[in-house]
Amino acid sequence: MKKISALLLLGIVLIFTGTVYFRNFYVFGEGVKSGELNYLVKKGNIFKTFEGKLIQNGFKSKNVGTLQSYDFEFSVVNNKIANSLMQNSGKYFDLHYKEYHHALAWRGYSVYVVDSVYAMRNTPDGANLWK
Repeated sequence: MKKISALLLLGIVLIFTGTVYFRNFYVFGEGVKSGELNYLVKKGNIFKTFEGKLIQNGFKSKNVGTLQSYDFEFSVVNNKIANSLMQNSGKYFDLHYKEYHHALAWRGYSVYVVDSVYAMRNTPDGANLWK
């Protein structure tokens, strides 16, 4: 009886641990987003995290007759990357991100976490904004 209880308890602990890992720490996806950095702010009540928004080229329409830009909202956990982004706000970036199933308080408000900057430039590729 003790052996069955111990195995059952071990099974429950393993399932719980696997579920917590999968929902909070497993990298669901990763990729690169490009666009103009709109803002990056440090905010939070207990855990201060960097939250930003990248405005991508193009438009989308959720409802008929409306237009809005593609926005990519993200979090940054690395101070060095966050400071680089803040010092260059308004420029165009290629940001590498990781996507998780859920946000964690110390990781930020978004499920998208930027972990590196691939490129930074003054204008989007192929565009000359000064003509």
